[in-house]
This record gives sequence, C-alpha cells and structure tokens, in this order.
Amino acid sequence: MGRYKEIDLTGLKKYSITNRPSKVLIEDFADPSKQNLAELMAKSPDFPAAEDFKELVDKCVSAYKKGKPVIVALGGHVVKCGLSPYLNDLMEMSLITTMASNGSVVIHDFEIAKFGKTSEDVATALEDGSFGFARETGDGINNIITDAYQNKLGFGEAIGKHLMETENPNRSLSLLAKAYEKQIPFTVHVALGTDIVHQHETANGAAIGDCSLRDFRIFCKSIINLNEGGVFLNFGSAVIMPEVFLKAVTVVRNLGYPLRNFYTAVFDMNLHYRPKTNIVDRPTKSGGKGYYFVGHHEIMIPLFYHAVKDKLQNA
Repeated sequence: MGRYKEIDLTGLKKYSITNRPSKVLIEDFADPSKQNLAELMAKSPDFPAAEDFKELVDKCVSAYKKGKPVIVALGGHVVKCGLSPYLNDLMEMSLITTMASNGSVVIHDFEIAKFGKTSEDVATALEDGSFGFARETGDGINNIITDAYQNKLGFGEAIGKHLMETENPNRSLSLLAKAYEKQIPFTVHVALGTDIVHQHETANGAAIGDCSLRDFRIFCKSIINLNEGGVFLNFGSAVIMPEVFLKAVTVVRNLGYPLRNFYTAVFDMNLHYRPKTNIVDRPTKSGGKGYYFVGHHEIMIPLFYHAVKDKLQNA
C-alpha cells in the first residue's frame, strides 16, 4: 500500500448523455460523395505550399501502388469537425493501412457511434463539476477496457470490436468500427489523467496502461514497413502522437530494422514545435521528406481526400 491517499470517487454525480447538450451532432458530419475539389487542385499554382501538397498526394498514391503503408494519426478535433467519413472512405479504399490516436478520439468516436452527438460545453459544465460525467461514456469505455485487459486486447481493437458487435445506430460514422471491420490496426495512445473517462471510479489504471502499451507495440510493428516509400500523416495531434511516433521510430531502428526514405506530413491549425520537430524534421533527416500544412481541418482534410481520390481514380 502506498503512503499517499487517493481521492474517494464513490460519491460522483453522473448524468445520462441523452440529456446532455452537445456541440457536435451527426447532422453536421461531412458527406464525401457530394463534393468535388479535383479541379481546384488541378488549377492551383505551383508555389511552395501547393507544390508540396501535390507532391505529398503523389507520395501517398505511390505508396498505395507499391503496397507501402499510409499511416494516419489524429487528434480529437478531427472527429469533432465531422471529418470521419473522409478517413473511413480512405480505409474502405485500402489507402490507409494503420490508424493511431490519442484517447480523446475514442471518446468522441464512441459517443458519435452510440448517441449521434459529442462535445459538451466544457466551460458551462466545469462550473458545477458535471463536465465529463456522462455515465454511458465513462463507464462504457472503462468497462470495455477492463474486459480487454483480461483478454489481452489492444485499446483500439477492443473499442472497435465492441462497436462492431453491439447495436450502434451511427456505426457507419465510427473510425474505430471501420478499422476493426477492415482489419486495419487502430492504436490508441492514452496519457492517464487527460481524458474524461479517467475521472470515473470505473477507470482501471492497470487495464488502461496495459491495453495502451500493447497498442504502442502494435504501432511500432506497423511503422517498420514505412521504409523506402511509406507515408506517415498526422492530422491535428500536437503532443501525444508526435511523441509516440518519435519513440516508435527509435524502437524500430534500435531493433535493427532499416527505416529510411519515407515521407511524413503534419496537418494542423497552427505551427507547433513537437509535430514540426518529431514528425517533419528529425525522422526524415537521413532520407525522405517531411511536410507541414497549416489550415483548418474542415478545409484541409477534404482537400487532401479529394486530391488523393482523384489521383487514384485517374492513375
């Protein structure tokens, strides 16, 4: 028994997510079939950013043709912007070979799949201490991961499996369900204490840590084949995924696998130190190239999606 006392969580007040106001509804989600941006790309001038963008699209298509991986990491804001359908379609097309995320993506994806809404009003809910205490989300995810711990599953696999094997009205919008359906690894990299599910007494630190560490090792395995032409894309994770990627690269190289001449790109709304250093610059220093694109996700991800899709269809 440790010398320091933990807070007693048995008196937590929870509410049902069905009664919670949410800022993101499924009615706001994108529909990739109703947009066409290919002409815009064809006519864009070949100045530095546009030239880099076209070059990255070519690298993704080339990786697809060569059977090299295209790995996508993301942060929760991508889901909150209603952009999951684009990534689901790229998984359906077999362009994306692995997905990875922080813990917030799981929460938003889980709520969308089950309840058709996500993203509460944090400022308001924080005032009375109700922020993050939807019982269906906290207890639901925590119970899945506790079971996954007993069955030695990864975090992402366990959530995807649950969403595929239970009745969920909006499963088609779930990234985790689509990845599980397509047998695409979806690894989840949790920082304990950063996600609302950790506030609940049902959170099992041993289970969360074990399942997330297992996902780190799955992620390391996935990036081995980036060597000579693979692509790693980071959509909007400013801290967790840049750190995870850097550690995975050194693990793979430490074990003697060649990992050179691959391509990385960061898409984010701001220029951040860790993505720039840990994804764009350091890993590609001895071969390959890194790119950084600044812009709102709801603009940049549809643009990327349509550019890649058009290139694949006309290749």
